Amino acid sequence: MSEAVTTESLTFGSRKINYELSYQDRKTLGIRVYPDCRVKVIAPYDTTEEKLKLKLKEKAPWIIKQQQDFLSYHPLTPPRKYVNGETHLYLGRQYKLRIEKAKTNEVKLFRGRLVVYKRDNISAKDLLSEWYRGKASAHFKETLKKILPLFARYNINHPELQIRQMPTRWGSCTPKGKVILNPELIKAPKVSIEYVIIHELCHLVHHNHTRAFYDLQETIIPNWKKYKERLEKTLI
Repeated sequence: MSEAVTTESLTFGSRKINYELSYQDRKTLGIRVYPDCRVKVIAPYDTTEEKLKLKLKEKAPWIIKQQQDFLSYHPLTPPRKYVNGETHLYLGRQYKLRIEKAKTNEVKLFRGRLVVYKRDNISAKDLLSEWYRGKASAHFKETLKKILPLFARYNINHPELQIRQMPTRWGSCTPKGKVILNPELIKAPKVSIEYVIIHELCHLVHHNHTRAFYDLQETIIPNWKKYKERLEKTLI
């Protein structure tokens, strides 16, 4: 049985690492960094405080790198108010929103504008969300189909693609081969969307962010750092 979880902290250089600590009947120290940047430490019952701090200081650079990786992969687009003149993104380009009353509900891209025709009984936000989701589903499927042959030598079966709103991730994948993508990703440039999909497919070969994972990603998409940066700079 594990003991109560306590919240502790460790200072490493100018960084303060907060972590949840618990003790269990085990032989080795376990450290987990989660997508929301939480850190959990599970230590054997007989671990001394001195040994614990020493081990955590050794692993601090790895913990910080994991947190930075997750942070750079978080959706950062601020909330929109859905009013006329507001800018909205689609495939990396900015479009000014224009809302017009109409007898039927429809969303169109027209002359650099994102035009929402709507009836009184529905919000522009709901219409746009539905439009983005439809565009995301079609574009992600097409992109996945284009990219998949690059992984032919790894015997990856055509993964199931799921569109799901995620507050802290652009994408994820399951051990059974399902690739999950955030519909908000449709707002990013096409090359950045390809980067995210490649990133997830690499995880179907190497499940963690190991050296082998990054070597594979580098092989498939040599300029991935540039596309990752474009993703971070565009969706802010």
